[in-house]
Amino acid sequence: MKRVLVVSPSFPPISAADLHRVRMSLPHFRAFGWEPYVLAIAPEAHGGLVERELISTVPADVVVERTGALPEALTRLVGVRNPGLRAWWHLYRAGSAAIRRHAIDLAYFSTTMFPTMCLGRLWKARLGTPYVLDMQDTWRVDYTGAGAQRGLKASVARSTHAVLEPFAMRAVDGIVSVSPAYAEGLRRRYARIREDMCTTIPFGVSPADFDAASRVSARQSFFDRTDGRLHAVGVGRGGRDMAVAATILFRAFDAWRSAQPGRRVCLTFVGTDYASRPDARTLAPVAESIGLGNLVREFPARVPYLEGLRLLADAHVNVILGSDDAAYSPSKVYPYLLSGRPFVAVMHEASPVVDLLRAAGTGVVVTFGSHSDVAAVAAGLARALEPWLARVDAPVSLPEALASQISARELTRRQCLALDLAVRHAAPQAVPCVE
Repeated sequence: MKRVLVVSPSFPPISAADLHRVRMSLPHFRAFGWEPYVLAIAPEAHGGLVERELISTVPADVVVERTGALPEALTRLVGVRNPGLRAWWHLYRAGSAAIRRHAIDLAYFSTTMFPTMCLGRLWKARLGTPYVLDMQDTWRVDYTGAGAQRGLKASVARSTHAVLEPFAMRAVDGIVSVSPAYAEGLRRRYARIREDMCTTIPFGVSPADFDAASRVSARQSFFDRTDGRLHAVGVGRGGRDMAVAATILFRAFDAWRSAQPGRRVCLTFVGTDYASRPDARTLAPVAESIGLGNLVREFPARVPYLEGLRLLADAHVNVILGSDDAAYSPSKVYPYLLSGRPFVAVMHEASPVVDLLRAAGTGVVVTFGSHSDVAAVAAGLARALEPWLARVDAPVSLPEALASQISARELTRRQCLALDLAVRHAAPQAVPCVE
């Protein structure tokens, strides 16, 4: 059995969006010929949101190497708070030791702490270990839309990423990405990344997570399902890049309630800001700007993952907003599909998840493009809402074939195929760290 060092700086009991690919894959790696070893930052050094209940979803027999990090109280004086940067040297040393100790065949990076991916090239140069990068988001950002970060710090970050990404890609042996657009962008920038080195694998979902969510003792307090209102709920990031989708959604629900005398509706969005800043609302202001502030409530602070699943299961209907960035793939799409509730999705017409959402048959999907008539799209969505909102208390379920296709086991199988291919195609010698 081959051995893979899975580099996931965030790892349970830390609760972060970029750890769930690894967390859900760990129970299945061995079935497809890979023994996993995890390299992560210790929770006390990481400093992120802690969710103890997540530990129960990780196999107890998987070896997890945890490292320290420079104290945030020290590094924030120079503007560095990212755990991956603070722990970079710790991860390098611990990973080097683990590769030797466990005779690792390949390193697999699955994280959005992109600077840590440079460790793959260093380990390959020093130890000859091939590596695969899982692109859950874009690293070097070319996006210039409404959601683009502004200011000096964002500019410095973009400049840094423009240097680090080529360094990491110069010796990479395989690319896994959640969106085909991410891999296509890398192939355009780096001629050595061939099409056969790239695999698109969306985020998976595990029914066991909903079982774990049902065992969480704390009850959600964001809405009361029995208060006579229809509760539509979204869990996950917001942002200015979702303003078009939000406008369509809000106008459609407003039109629906106007056509349904006596019906009351509330749209609740939870965990919309990655930094968990309580004042960082981005969706409610959209509603306020079009006179629908009484329709929407937004709670920017992030909630633990299992609590988020509980919210989806408690809702009457779930809502999914897409970005004006066509390549964006929402990480919680599959949990929405397994929640047992109908969904309403407003997505960019080129989004990689549109076809899947339509194939699910458990909700309504409308799309928009750069030149769409927002009012017309909203009117079309309002007409399509009624059949679904009329039966919100009837549970919905995915077709069995589709549920199997998006399961964590199936998507882990595809990851392992990508790892197998990377090992077979890996360069036989280390790649120098200098040009």
